[in-house]
Amino acid sequence: MSTSPVTLMVARRVAHGRYHDFHRWLNEGRDLAADFPGYLGSGVLAPPQGDDEYQIVFRFADPDTLEIWQQSASRSGWLKRGQGLFDSPSEQRATGLGAWFHMEGVEPTPRWKQAVAVWLAFFPISLAFQLLFGDWLAGWPLVPRVLASTLALTPIMVFVFIPLSTRLLAPWLQGQWSPRDLLARWWQTRRT
Repeated sequence: MSTSPVTLMVARRVAHGRYHDFHRWLNEGRDLAADFPGYLGSGVLAPPQGDDEYQIVFRFADPDTLEIWQQSASRSGWLKRGQGLFDSPSEQRATGLGAWFHMEGVEPTPRWKQAVAVWLAFFPISLAFQLLFGDWLAGWPLVPRVLASTLALTPIMVFVFIPLSTRLLAPWLQGQWSPRDLLARWWQTRRT
């Protein structure tokens, strides 16, 4: 039995005009998952403007606990209640940090690109944390200070900022555009 946490990444494209019902259904599913042993948390990334595909992340302690939830009657009933609320469902299971960077049918993302995406997610949230709480924590000894910051930032990183960073950088991570392309697009927008 593996002891590594496992992530289930689910993409759901909302059916036309069903956003309110979809959100209610989605929250029900997150509440159901929270009742299962091994549940570590979940998160939802709303689509960018002009898109309607939501990214939902469920994290469990290991593959066995995820499998128990996936095969449960309550999840099956929840999925049935969601019929008609979404189109084009897809699911992908992954373990470790590389889970954020693996795409079906695409070459694995180079580690250096993974590092850049994580850093771009980590830097602004770490900076904001220090601006908000740095003075308050300054008098604490080193270990409790680092413990407090990592306890506060890790869930935010895992469920919000790393998925957001990888989604925004997806074309670059997947090799669909280069920094030169980005500079060319930026230059075009400045000239118009």
